[in-house]
Amino acid sequence: MAAKKIVVVDDDKNIRKTFDLLLGKKYRVYSAKDSKEALTRFRNSPADLVIADYKLPDGNGLDLIKKLRATGFEGGAMLISAHPDLVPVEDMSRFAISHFFVKPLDLALLNVSIDRVLQPKEPVESAA
Repeated sequence: MAAKKIVVVDDDKNIRKTFDLLLGKKYRVYSAKDSKEALTRFRNSPADLVIADYKLPDGNGLDLIKKLRATGFEGGAMLISAHPDLVPVEDMSRFAISHFFVKPLDLALLNVSIDRVLQPKEPVESAA
């Protein structure tokens, strides 16, 4: 089975590198420094999960996820931010954003959450 693909969108090169080191052995990790680069990545090679920083040089991660959802992206979505007070929480469920992490990131919790989002769903057996 092919490795799941994750696109990490953050203008901080060190954050992108951390995600690559943390996840690169299990997943194919692509990085983007802004929304424009992320949208190009998705056009060229759809991913299974997007992890976006809320504050980006050319907008914000929530708007990026809205654009991806409008193009038919049904994969997982997570937001990260050093400024949680700026994120409109009511939009999280509207755009199927499953997780929100505050910087500095808890890497262990992040890793477990990503694994849960990307694991194949087990079929539910009905009781006979």
